[in-house]
Amino acid sequence: MLKTPCYATQSQTKQLEAYSITRRNIGHKDILIEIQFCGVCHTDLHYAKNDWGITKYPFVGGHEVIGLVKKFGTSVSGFDVDQRVAVGCFVNSCRTCSSCLNDLEQYCRGQLTKTYNDPTSDPGGHTFGGYSKYIVVDEHFVFTLPDNMNSAKSAPLLCAGITVFSPLNHWKVSRGMTVGIIGLGGLGHMAVKFSKALQAKTIVLTTSEGKVNDALMLGADEVIVSSKQSEMEYAQNKFDFILNTIPVAHNVNNYMELLKVDGTMCVVGSIGPTGELNSRPLIFGRRNISGSLVGGVNETQKMLDFCGLKNIQADVEIIQLEQINEAYIRMKKNDVKYRFVVDMRSFGN
Repeated sequence: MLKTPCYATQSQTKQLEAYSITRRNIGHKDILIEIQFCGVCHTDLHYAKNDWGITKYPFVGGHEVIGLVKKFGTSVSGFDVDQRVAVGCFVNSCRTCSSCLNDLEQYCRGQLTKTYNDPTSDPGGHTFGGYSKYIVVDEHFVFTLPDNMNSAKSAPLLCAGITVFSPLNHWKVSRGMTVGIIGLGGLGHMAVKFSKALQAKTIVLTTSEGKVNDALMLGADEVIVSSKQSEMEYAQNKFDFILNTIPVAHNVNNYMELLKVDGTMCVVGSIGPTGELNSRPLIFGRRNISGSLVGGVNETQKMLDFCGLKNIQADVEIIQLEQINEAYIRMKKNDVKYRFVVDMRSFGN
C-alpha cells in the first residue's frame, strides 16, 4: 500500500484541507502515476458540497489528470518510466457489456468506476481523485499525450474536452455544417475550438454581451446574444447541430426552433430536470434532442491525438493546491477563463 498526501474534505460544510490517503498496491496491469497537473471541474465542486446527495467522505476530487509514470505492473506494455500520461473521468468498467465491447465504456451497464467517489475494493472503500501526489490506475484507462502538448493546458481535455468532442465526433460535425455552441465557459470554449478545427461554421449563443469579443477571439464566426429577441429570430432554422453547454437548469425549448429540419441539439452541461419539453418544434421540424457523457477510452485517445495534430489546448489559470477553496468560490461565480488547473509538482515534497 502507498500512503500519499492529498487535499480532501470531510463533509459538505467543510473546506478542502491537507489529508493523507492510501493507494492500492500496484497490480500486474496497474500504473503508478505521479500527478503533475490536475484540472478543476465543476463536478468536483458538486461532489464536494454533496449537491447530488451521493458524496462519500472523505472526498478527494480531480478527474483531469496529467502525470508521469513511476512504476508499472509486470503485464503492462507500451509505457515507460517517466513517460507523460493522462487519466480522465473513469478508471474501470465491466469490459463485458455491450457498451464496453463497443468502445463506449462511459455507458457501461455493468460496473463503471469513476475516478472519484465510486465503490472500490481499494483502501478507503471508494475511489479518490487527482488532488493527490500519486494515483494507481489500470493501464487500459491511462492515455498517452502527444509530445507537443502543454501539460497544464491539456489537463481540462480529460473532462471538458472529451465532453464536447464526443458529440461533435458522433454527429460527424464537418465542413459545410453550421454549429451552434450555447454557453462560453469551460465546456463552451473547448467546443468552439473543436468545431472550428472540424471546419464547421461555428456560432456562439450567449446571454451576455460581455462575452461577444471573447467568443470571436476564440475563433467563433458569429455570436448571437440570446437575450435579444431580434437575434434569436434571425437564428431560426439556422443550425445543423447545437451543442448546449449551459451548466444549470434552463428552458431548452428556447433553442429548438433554431435547428434546421433534422437538426439535433445535444445537452452536455446540465444534469437534471430541464422543465417541460414542448414537442411542437420537434414534430414540425423532425428535430432531435439528445445528450452525451464524456467519451470511451478509444475516443478519448483519438481526441488527444487530434489535439496534438491541430494544436488544440484549453485556456487555463494555474493555481496551487492550497488555493483550491478560493478556486471553488470563484468557479461558482464563473470567475475564470476558462478552467482552473492545479500545479501539483511541488505538492507533498
